[in-house]
Amino acid sequence: MKKVPVKVDGRELVLSNLDKVLYPEVGFTKAEVIDYYSRIAPVLLPHLDGRPLTVKRYPNGVDGKSFFEKNAPSHTPSWVRRARLPVPGSTKDRDSIDFAVVDDLPTLVYYANLAALELHVPQWRVSKGGEAQEPDQLVFDLDPGAPATIVECCQVALLLREVLEHDGLRARPKTSGSKGMQLYADWDGRAEPSVYAKALAQLLEREHRGEIISTMTRSARTGKVLIDWSQNNPAKTTVAPYSLRARQQPTVSTPLLWTEVESCRTPDELVFTAADVLERVEEHGDLFSRA
Repeated sequence: MKKVPVKVDGRELVLSNLDKVLYPEVGFTKAEVIDYYSRIAPVLLPHLDGRPLTVKRYPNGVDGKSFFEKNAPSHTPSWVRRARLPVPGSTKDRDSIDFAVVDDLPTLVYYANLAALELHVPQWRVSKGGEAQEPDQLVFDLDPGAPATIVECCQVALLLREVLEHDGLRARPKTSGSKGMQLYADWDGRAEPSVYAKALAQLLEREHRGEIISTMTRSARTGKVLIDWSQNNPAKTTVAPYSLRARQQPTVSTPLLWTEVESCRTPDELVFTAADVLERVEEHGDLFSRA
């Protein structure tokens, strides 16, 4: 195993197996994963900052076995910020977990070197003292049931945008990097987020029964778009903006322009790889910014 010592913003790291191919279909290596996360960091880090991290690791690439990791293991560098948080009902019989919090480039590179391709975070942050805060984001995960695609998700996203705007909430769209998309809005604490999101999903389901569903029942989802409101449960996470996804290509959960949502006619229009996203950020900046 070839190891390469590097210094990132004053932190010393050891990178390994940089030539290992993690996306075999296109020959995308671990070095390219680290390069992508390093270059996208200025727009990615604000969306990770303060949020306890869950990663999905692919040590042998996207065709190999993977696993979710919430707890920062004992060998994690001491300079990685951690937050010990309760996890009631844990399947591993733990009362709490030491989550990593990625708020700087060295920590991001550290996880990229672990082949943590996917970065998932909740809709709330922890304080500097390590206490969980109230949710500051609302999210709707739009998941198409075949033969529906992201094209139908875009149509549902436009309906959601209208309802949210009526309630004074500005929606921000992004692809999931897989087959669907997500809508986010800043949350002002007017209600319990899951309750509000569920009511809105059920409203749209009633109004568009042939196109939208708000329950997880797979047998009823054919050709419809699931508005998954449950991602607002504090125990759940959603893939972060600009995170890679473990698909055949290094696709990215990509913030979108509303004009792209409005004009989408084929699924391929909204598939973006790491290289595409770096170009988009060069042109548009952070489309997911709250500014």
